[in-house]
Amino acid sequence: MGGRPAQQWSDGGAARVADWLDAAAALPPASVDLVYADPPFSTGKARTGPAGRYADTWPSLSGYLAWLRERVAATIPAIRPTGSILLHVDWRTSHRVRVLLDDLLGPDRFVNHLVWSYGLGGSSPRRFARKHDDILFYCIDPGRYWFDPPRVPATSNRLRGLKKKATDVLDIPSINNMAAERTGYPTQKPLALLDVLVRACCPPGGVVLDPCCGSGTALVAAAAAGRVPVGCDMNPRAVELARRRLLLATAHAGSIP
Repeated sequence: MGGRPAQQWSDGGAARVADWLDAAAALPPASVDLVYADPPFSTGKARTGPAGRYADTWPSLSGYLAWLRERVAATIPAIRPTGSILLHVDWRTSHRVRVLLDDLLGPDRFVNHLVWSYGLGGSSPRRFARKHDDILFYCIDPGRYWFDPPRVPATSNRLRGLKKKATDVLDIPSINNMAAERTGYPTQKPLALLDVLVRACCPPGGVVLDPCCGSGTALVAAAAAGRVPVGCDMNPRAVELARRRLLLATAHAGSIP
């Protein structure tokens, strides 16, 4: 893989147990094509599932933002001039994280505020139901970043049976309780979502870095799409799960499991 970040892991694998900050320090400059990070959302509680658990609490919003800023800043030098970063957050922090990215990269590096509309979940009698996450898409060089517009089935009668370019609203169901891909890891994202993001924002053969890899969905999507997956997480159970899924995906390369 000739200088790819995957060679930096001591065990030679695509995922290891490490803090995002430590992993960023080990990356060579301008070696990553896409950073996709789905960090904790600062929900104020622990996130628990049959396959894992992680704390999602900070003393304050400013503390959370300082934690995130330090890690994003440390990662930026590793992104190629043609590369991009996707930060997956929600209503709690998206407005502040966009300002953070404006500060670190510059407002002219903003590409899209993507909305992942997933549909499932509860509702409240006191507000509109919250049924989406936010994915902030920034580039390193506005004139050079790589992008291949994804196409989705058209819904109008005039274009029925054809495909059109996707909009900034990605209508992809979340993982239901009976889905074969479900691992039991809390906040696991669907492969269909990561497949769209990886193929759109990382060139074939490019390097996808997920520094909060959790159950490994972004790594699996990267491997299946012919990209080089590199990830880390502080939770050993998450990394072991990600490695198992990645081995399975590699064995069935060319398809999304």
